[in-house]
Amino acid sequence: MAIALITGTLICLTFISAISQHFANPYLIFVSIDNSKLYVFKNGVLYKSYPISPGKPSTPTPVGTFRIISKSYWGEGFGGRWMGLNVRHGKYGIHGTIYESYISAHVSKRCVRMRNDDVKELFSYIPLGTTVVISEGAYGEFRNGFRTIFPGDTGEDVMAVQRRLKDLGFYHGDVDGKYGLAMEAAIYQFQKKNKLPITNKITPYLMKKMGFYLFE
Repeated sequence: MAIALITGTLICLTFISAISQHFANPYLIFVSIDNSKLYVFKNGVLYKSYPISPGKPSTPTPVGTFRIISKSYWGEGFGGRWMGLNVRHGKYGIHGTIYESYISAHVSKRCVRMRNDDVKELFSYIPLGTTVVISEGAYGEFRNGFRTIFPGDTGEDVMAVQRRLKDLGFYHGDVDGKYGLAMEAAIYQFQKKNKLPITNKITPYLMKKMGFYLFE
């Protein structure tokens, strides 16, 4: 299954790897939430793979393309190593854990957890600026399909809705992946304009009314 996943994303990885090489960084990290694996590519070739623990359903790991923007020696609760990602809607990273027996299970609070020896090894050779692609499901920013989004929720699907509402002229805030008051007001305006029931919940039905469709 892992080989099929790698093959299916080869074009994307090759493109991003080419960009990384242009900036003299041969490495690219691909995180498969579905497989609970972190893959390291070097010069476009699979170099290492490690088991991980991604986020649980209530605190999912963000999906998308990010960069490592910080490296720190955090406490042993984080395995002594932290590699921070440039996620716009929160502080997320790759780190170790005191719960190594749970590696491969979806139990983290959004971050990518690794075995402590593994994260120390990764930390030793991965430079700042390395591209990290995190993937789950078949629908990109919508992961395994539409969910109902509530005020206070964060995520790449929230960013997608913000972009759509901005394109439609209803939203004038930042596209930051955080469902706040400005986004809630835009949702109400969209519903009123389109004679839809007024609610602050962004349901799959409402997403379809905004023009979102899921394609395999």
